[in-house]
Amino acid sequence: QVQLVESGGGLVQAGGSLRLSCATSGRTFSMSAMGWFRQAPGKEREFVAGISRSSLNTDYADSVKGRFTVSRDNAENTAYLQMNSLKLEDTAVYYCAATQTTFYQMVLTSSGQYAVWGQGTQVTVSS
Repeated sequence: QVQLVESGGGLVQAGGSLRLSCATSGRTFSMSAMGWFRQAPGKEREFVAGISRSSLNTDYADSVKGRFTVSRDNAENTAYLQMNSLKLEDTAVYYCAATQTTFYQMVLTSSGQYAVWGQGTQVTVSS
């Protein structure tokens, strides 16, 4: 069973940048679609970004389009979320998720579609 470990969270001023990493164990990374979700206090977990197995297809929540970039390195078994122009409302715990799929180009955007989750990393944006 693959395990996911997020890192890269922290405290940043509004307008700043952070890059989150999601390191995976096991040999299934290249067979998995990857996603990033976040959960702010008192709110439900929401989709942030997703990337297909091939890396050719990505999708983003409207709230982060143009600011966040999802990527993956199948040789390093790691997924990334580059976050630029951070806003106060980006403050949340960020989770990466993975699920094996036979569909090479599919991007998954629903939390229910993901089988494995990381423990989360806190991102706090201050004014």
